[in-house]
Amino acid sequence: MESYALLFAATLNAGTVLAIAALGLLINEKAGIVNLGAEGMMLCAAVAGFATVVHTGNDWIGFAAGMGAGAVLAFLFGLLVIWLNTNQYATGLALSLFGAGFSAFAGIKYVQEKLPERPHFSIPLLGDIPLLGPALFRQHPMVYLTMALVAWLIWFLYRSRTGLVLRSVGESPESAHALGYPVRRIRLAAVVAGGALCGLAGAYISVVYTPLWVEGMVAGKGWIALALTTFATWRPARVLLGAYLFGGVTMLQFHFQGIGVDIPSQFLTMLPYLATIVVLALISRNPAWIRINMPASLGKPFYPGS
Repeated sequence: MESYALLFAATLNAGTVLAIAALGLLINEKAGIVNLGAEGMMLCAAVAGFATVVHTGNDWIGFAAGMGAGAVLAFLFGLLVIWLNTNQYATGLALSLFGAGFSAFAGIKYVQEKLPERPHFSIPLLGDIPLLGPALFRQHPMVYLTMALVAWLIWFLYRSRTGLVLRSVGESPESAHALGYPVRRIRLAAVVAGGALCGLAGAYISVVYTPLWVEGMVAGKGWIALALTTFATWRPARVLLGAYLFGGVTMLQFHFQGIGVDIPSQFLTMLPYLATIVVLALISRNPAWIRINMPASLGKPFYPGS
């Protein structure tokens, strides 16, 4: 039972990375913007966060640096696709490729670096409860902040006036423009906020999840987060549950290896990506269901003069 408690704890940790990134992409897509550059932003944020913690010894400053790196790249992406009306898909792919190359170059001297000793977290009293303590109450604070972020985002999108305006921009930017809302600036703000969250996810990977820097260490998590928004039908609570589901699949490979299950390690390694493909294939069988939940203007450029 202790091993299952540790597996559950690892699932929450792995799912947090995907949840933070997917929530950022959810904000983008609620405003009508598709950003395929999550992988690149997360890689740049990972090296920025790791380097910052190496020099400062403070994880939270590292998270801030990662968010800043993600926000800057997202801002540049937003200028291209919102003001210059470049193709969102091509620009996102270019950003992802740029991020992979730039992070590899910028992180060369940090490959052998080590972070200060990692702190251990535990909620007083609750962390000592058998089984439940190790599974739920000995997590990094960012795990609980992510859950709080989901609750806040649900309120923001569906209960606040600003969230309603954001969703209207993603559904019908022409109508929002006719009512006097600055569609382009709202979309840019959403893109930058989403990029900051992707950056936070990248920094979490290199500072907490696997506290080191290795080229390409995000390992496709940005693409899984992108698929997760569709899997969750653009709902924050479903994003969180889906992230934990994919996180559990990721951790199963280590659990199976630990208990000596005779399955090729290559097959176990590909489980998270295989699960992503299977889920997307199943969802795609019902395109009407996707159209009902998808923002109507997702991926479509907006021309204020038209």
